[in-house]
Amino acid sequence: MSHKFDLKNMEKLIRHKLTIVFVFLITQLSFGQDKTPIVQPFLSDIISQFPNVRDLTVSLQEDEIYFTIQSYLGEISTIVTCKRKDGKWSDPEVASFSGMHKDLEPFLSPDQLRLYFVSNRPTDSISKKPKDYDIWFVERRDVSQAWSLPKNIGSPINTPEDEFYPSVSAFNNLFFTRDGAGSKGKDDIFKSKWENGKYTSPVSLNDSINTSGYEFNAFIAPDESFLLYTCYNRDGGMGSGDLYISYKKQNGEWSVAENMGKEINSGQMDYCPFVNVKSGILYFTSKRSDVKSLFDKRQNASELLKEMNKYPNGKSRIYQVNIKEIMNRIVN
Repeated sequence: MSHKFDLKNMEKLIRHKLTIVFVFLITQLSFGQDKTPIVQPFLSDIISQFPNVRDLTVSLQEDEIYFTIQSYLGEISTIVTCKRKDGKWSDPEVASFSGMHKDLEPFLSPDQLRLYFVSNRPTDSISKKPKDYDIWFVERRDVSQAWSLPKNIGSPINTPEDEFYPSVSAFNNLFFTRDGAGSKGKDDIFKSKWENGKYTSPVSLNDSINTSGYEFNAFIAPDESFLLYTCYNRDGGMGSGDLYISYKKQNGEWSVAENMGKEINSGQMDYCPFVNVKSGILYFTSKRSDVKSLFDKRQNASELLKEMNKYPNGKSRIYQVNIKEIMNRIVN
């Protein structure tokens, strides 16, 4: 692999000041302060077209998105994309590298020139039998160019077991989920450092992050100042899967992860976080629901259908927390 980052533009790319402010705001959310941002549906007209939308990655300029659409039982799992021009989003199209296998969990690198994803596709052109889930990637020379053919990231990242949810920092260090050897119990968050043009053997993050339970779907900040991920059924949680946050301390260790609170988490599964540090928006997937089970009066069929088809109806949907205005007030 020969992927290189422009270190001279790293500071501009990372938007370090915005990242610091974002961490500050999330800290306030954790402690239940007033004036917290409101979780809102993201592109409901597009997302609600599909039975389930599992995850999302967004370009820095907020003009390109990739997300996974899935059938009700997961037989289909395909990455689609939309582009925004003149303020209008295009209709969803299957990404050039997807559509024939079970693909999911796209992630745009900080320089926007590489897209990582997970797939069960065979590693050779001869075999047609699906394999375990591996991390793959596609590349492009600039944002106006087409993606390359998919490439398997290889060992020591991929193993005969499953690897999921890649997230890469501006230093090209890779964070991902693995449920196999080296974990502290079940799913763990692993890190592999980029050194001398290759990845080192992945290591499960410390006990501040991982436990004997399920930890998965980690987003690493471009400057590695914070880590967002999901913990399943953890004591003190809102229920099912919750988003947690941990901060990189001055000594390089991770702080004990904190639940992001009821302002963001629901009683259902909340997972697959992605942050655009330039815009200050946190995107995540949720199976939350506010569908009513009881009514003041008898409903007809159309009224029931309308209630069941609401955006927050228990299916996997994408939500956003827009904190840009608050960030601007603090920065200025």
